[in-house]
Amino acid sequence: MNDSTPRRVRVRAPELVGKGGWLNTGDQQYTLADLRGRIVILDFWTFCCINCLHVLDELRELEEKHADTVVVIGVHSPKFVHEAEHAAVVDAVERYGVEHPVLDDPELATWKQYAVRAWPTLVVIDPEGYVVAQHAGEGHVHAIERLVAELEGEHAAKGTLRRGDGPYVAPEPEPTVLRFPGKAVALPGGTFLVSDTTRHQLVELAADGESVLRRIGSGSRGLADGPAAYAAFSEPQGLAALDDTSVVVADTVNHALRRVDLATGEVTTVAGTGRQWMQGDPASGAAREVSLSSPWDVAVWQGRVWIAMAGVHQLWAYDPGGGTVEVTAGTTNEGLVDGPGADAWFAQPSGLAVSADGERLWLADSETSALRWVDREGAVHTAVGTGLFDFGHRDGAAGQALLQHPLGVTALPDGSVAVADTYNHALRRYDPATGEVTTLATELREPSDAVLAGQDIVVVESAGHRLTRLRLPEEAVRVESVAHRTRRAATEVGPGGLRLDVIFQAPAGQKLDTRYGPSTRLLVSATPPALLRAGEGAGTRLSRAVELDPAVTEGVLHVSAMAASCDDDPANPYPACHVHQQDWGVPVRLVEGGTGRLALVLAGMDTAGEAPGTEPGAVDQTP
Repeated sequence: MNDSTPRRVRVRAPELVGKGGWLNTGDQQYTLADLRGRIVILDFWTFCCINCLHVLDELRELEEKHADTVVVIGVHSPKFVHEAEHAAVVDAVERYGVEHPVLDDPELATWKQYAVRAWPTLVVIDPEGYVVAQHAGEGHVHAIERLVAELEGEHAAKGTLRRGDGPYVAPEPEPTVLRFPGKAVALPGGTFLVSDTTRHQLVELAADGESVLRRIGSGSRGLADGPAAYAAFSEPQGLAALDDTSVVVADTVNHALRRVDLATGEVTTVAGTGRQWMQGDPASGAAREVSLSSPWDVAVWQGRVWIAMAGVHQLWAYDPGGGTVEVTAGTTNEGLVDGPGADAWFAQPSGLAVSADGERLWLADSETSALRWVDREGAVHTAVGTGLFDFGHRDGAAGQALLQHPLGVTALPDGSVAVADTYNHALRRYDPATGEVTTLATELREPSDAVLAGQDIVVVESAGHRLTRLRLPEEAVRVESVAHRTRRAATEVGPGGLRLDVIFQAPAGQKLDTRYGPSTRLLVSATPPALLRAGEGAGTRLSRAVELDPAVTEGVLHVSAMAASCDDDPANPYPACHVHQQDWGVPVRLVEGGTGRLALVLAGMDTAGEAPGTEPGAVDQTP
């Protein structure tokens, strides 16, 4: 091995264990030994997480380019109770077009062995079975691809690289009319336009909700305007009528808004560049020149199209008359904070509906399992929900009622709102007049939206691949109350002082970008706020001493970190630069003897603390 070969920390990779077994392998079960000789990328994900879905999309090109040397393995690590159900994981793998093996780990066994603390996290294992890198969040594929190229060269020279076909086996397609439909809108003639999300199309169904009248979109993933048969979408979701002649579509994975002419089926792009919005990009301006981030739903309110921008935890608005977009609420921080729009925090807003009187914009804030609303002055309020880690199925007074990852909301004529309570397989109702939450229907398969049709409500059963018509009941369905906490175990920390370290190492060939000042940022807060006696707020250092109040025995530390790196080439006056960002919500429990240091890996390896799967002699500094 020559002296130019980079030296890096290597940690023996723990075995891959998951009670749910393997998917996309033709029923073959795998161990790390079976993959020896290949570069393995573990993608710790859960299907509720929008950032995880972004990473799935980022990985596609790398998987194709290095198909004979790289094996990507999704390690499904659930947050919600529903996500621990094997059938739901099977559905999600098909729904999101996952074309690599997936290990279903409902008990988080492998998550714990690799000391993972965030969704998504990517771990790179070299052909000899050692962990050589870890990255939390999205936007790291450029760095991983550079590392993959280095590993290919190193291990080809050592004779430890094994090329060939990977273990992925595609499942058989199912012949249903719809496949994981997302949202629906009622059209003036009594028909329904449905986003057939997994098939990258829109489908117009007759008034019976079953008979196909036409399909809009070629059915191939892409971004192309034009006639109905030629136009292309990528996992479209939300739909809203602009007027009697056109519909606006949230084309989620294309990060765009599209307009459909109902008479001709012609599709045009009205907002977005086709690229995902990243920190530092413009957040207002000409609609076709500003990038969006996973728009999930749309609603026309106050003369503008409001957008549930799930990818950055914000609400935006598109002005059809002026052809502009802008942020209307949210800071991009993930959580549940009410108040003026500019100060509010959301967590993956995924459903929008305008109240019957036009005074409120209702929204389903999926990751906080919350029903929230915006008033005409732009202030944000919460009707149901408390935060990122509390969820369940509980009716009654809104202050103690629970939802589980709702994706849709529908305004009802009496001023109340129906909630597509997705992970509870239920349709719920909140009445602002009484402050009560009830259950309208159960045994719906992952309902993601609903539309009114006369005296009925038509529910989009996403995992049932159908629309289901229900009579709006006068009385609610009684269900047994259930409450849940996240499946993630709380980190035991000592009361008092806690050192918070965010680990960031610039990728090979890059350095921190200090041309315009500090290149890193750290924002720390807590739920409840009283958990932090000192250390909250923003700063530029990635390490911070915080003080926890011993009187608050448990809570959540919210940590947001950002680092900017650029190519380290003095000869290049215009180096390529990248922003690395991740938000963590870390459940903590204060106990005597708990750890005094909390390390969160943004990119690199935590060499100062406990490494994943560490055993005596497992860490070395080998070329």
